[in-house]
Amino acid sequence: MNTIPDLVLPYSLHHESKNAVWQLSTLFLEYIPFQHERLIFCCIGSDRCTGDTLGPLTGSFLKKSVSFPYEVVGSLEDPLHALNLDATLQQLHHHTTKPFIIAIDACLGSEHNIGHIAVQNGPILPGKAVKKQLPPIGDISVKGIVNIGGFMEMLVLQNTRLHISYAMAEKLSRALLLAAHRYSLKRIDDADHNTDNDDTRQQVSSLDLG
Repeated sequence: MNTIPDLVLPYSLHHESKNAVWQLSTLFLEYIPFQHERLIFCCIGSDRCTGDTLGPLTGSFLKKSVSFPYEVVGSLEDPLHALNLDATLQQLHHHTTKPFIIAIDACLGSEHNIGHIAVQNGPILPGKAVKKQLPPIGDISVKGIVNIGGFMEMLVLQNTRLHISYAMAEKLSRALLLAAHRYSLKRIDDADHNTDNDDTRQQVSSLDLG
């Protein structure tokens, strides 16, 4: 959990925007190297604080989807949080293949940015908003702005509506799943030398893209 300053977010979208799932999936396709040999989604947060459940909820949604082919760390059942983040990072990097990590976390921001999902290059600094010293995590960071930052952040987090965390996590997980499907379809189309964006849209039209 960290705080985004009061500024215009160049790569962000409100989760209730029209076609938010499709638009977010397009953004993820631009940022996330789905072809990477060891792609890991680290969903950071705690199930003990409503404002910090965005990550664990997203992780749980992704883990429930049998068609999501990538490793997911962090869920409601097994959260990735302050107490185990450092050890988990060491374990993830103790491997012959270096991981490419997508870090997902809730954050605080300005009032007009609440509900936005922002995608940025570089790591997340978890715990920054509540003055915790935790290691940076992620090659790409995905941040969901759940409430207002700048004053009594821990109290703000504890009094954030669960509804917004749940709604944002649901859209975020669907967009990641759709992006993975679109990438797979593109690989098939490229292999057949018959890429057609309209056909790709038709093949995923059965998904709810609202």
